[in-house]
Amino acid sequence: MAETSERPGIAEDRVAIDALDGEIIDLLARRAAISARIQQSRIDTGGPRTELSREMDILARYRDGLGSYGTQVAMSILKLCRGAGPQELEATAAATAGDHR
Repeated sequence: MAETSERPGIAEDRVAIDALDGEIIDLLARRAAISARIQQSRIDTGGPRTELSREMDILARYRDGLGSYGTQVAMSILKLCRGAGPQELEATAAATAGDHR
């Protein structure tokens, strides 16, 4: 439902946000695919799928960069990258490509 009394520029800003969201989705799909390769390499060499110290570094980086919400963002990203296989993410990225480009 479009508001007729919106300030000038809101529609353009929403288009910009939609474009950024599309880029974020693409970046997350790329990150998850890279993470899946690393996890598989670790498993193939007899190691654990994930490395706790690395995940703690990631949590700290997001907390330092985004403040108190950074940890939640990082946890969601780590969960996505642990749980979704590259095929699932590629399919999701392909399906959403038309929505934001």
